[in-house]
Amino acid sequence: MKASDIKKGNVVEYNNGVYQVRDIDRSSPQGRGGNVRFRFTMYSVPGGNKLDASFDADDDLKEVELSRRQATYSYRDGEAFVFLDDEDYTPYMLDADVIGEDAGYIVDDLSGCYIQLIDDQPVALQLPQTVAIEVVDTPPELKGGTATKRPKPAKLSTGLEIMVPEYVGNGERVMVNTSTGEFSGRAD
Repeated sequence: MKASDIKKGNVVEYNNGVYQVRDIDRSSPQGRGGNVRFRFTMYSVPGGNKLDASFDADDDLKEVELSRRQATYSYRDGEAFVFLDDEDYTPYMLDADVIGEDAGYIVDDLSGCYIQLIDDQPVALQLPQTVAIEVVDTPPELKGGTATKRPKPAKLSTGLEIMVPEYVGNGERVMVNTSTGEFSGRAD
């Protein structure tokens, strides 16, 4: 596949690794003999390590067939997270190092996840946009502090720490944006 044909979300083979293209910059130099260059921001699958690479429009890249299956988090097996396919209940095991920092968003019975597969092997996890997580430790609201909206730290049941508005208390469930790691509202 030519570099000029690649779109965001495509998965390609490059330098003996597999990468998902997340962003594409196109630059066409002015003047004679200027070739169009493409700069891809890619993330390794599995692993999620970022890589920037530039290509000429007619450079060849091998596209990798990647399938996505909707799944629900089931349980932890040692260091691995086990997800069950929503249609046929196939279990997919993903190691903690593949999930990385996303582990802080995984709660019991988390649905709306997508497992990315290459040759029927699970290689990556795509989380839903927001996840509801219980607050286990946050300081009490300061009396008389309602005129200013000061955020305060909160520790969540998964070990994640985020900033929440003052009115949020222990035991409440909050929605957390999985791409920014920020508070996005009350859950219940």
